[in-house]
Amino acid sequence: MGNFIWSVIVIFLLVIIGVLGWIIFAQPASPSASSSATTTPSEVSEATTPELTPPAPEQPLSARVQVSLPVSGSEVGSTFEVTGQAPGNWYFEASFPVMVRDKDGNKIARTHAQAQTDWMTTELVTFKSTVTIEGGYKGPADLILLRDNPSGLPENDDSITIPIVIK
Repeated sequence: MGNFIWSVIVIFLLVIIGVLGWIIFAQPASPSASSSATTTPSEVSEATTPELTPPAPEQPLSARVQVSLPVSGSEVGSTFEVTGQAPGNWYFEASFPVMVRDKDGNKIARTHAQAQTDWMTTELVTFKSTVTIEGGYKGPADLILLRDNPSGLPENDDSITIPIVIK
């Protein structure tokens, strides 16, 4: 029984030492009042403070998308190619959605644009897509390139719209 009591006393003392050590070393050191380095008011006024500039507002990725074909307002056939460049984070698994809506907002085509080079970058990546209009629609329409957003979160949505005429 004597060994058991001594073991409990030793464990109890180790716990107390551990707690005291944690209390002493975990608290930040307070500045000592006997510090020999003092600052005069004139030194404070001479100190330079860095200028704080607010961060520039972040542009949406669509501002960096460049569409080579078709150009805005151009006439296209019922099957046409879309080419250009988009930032790598516009893609997911090397593609992003492309759709065409007629003048009433009805979806008349949907496909995907494919990256032509490595898309795992934030730099511009060349893309290509072939769009085929179903149903024989002719007239004004909007070509819409959508940022691929597998998360479904609205803050990740982005798109660019190019007016075209289907002949």
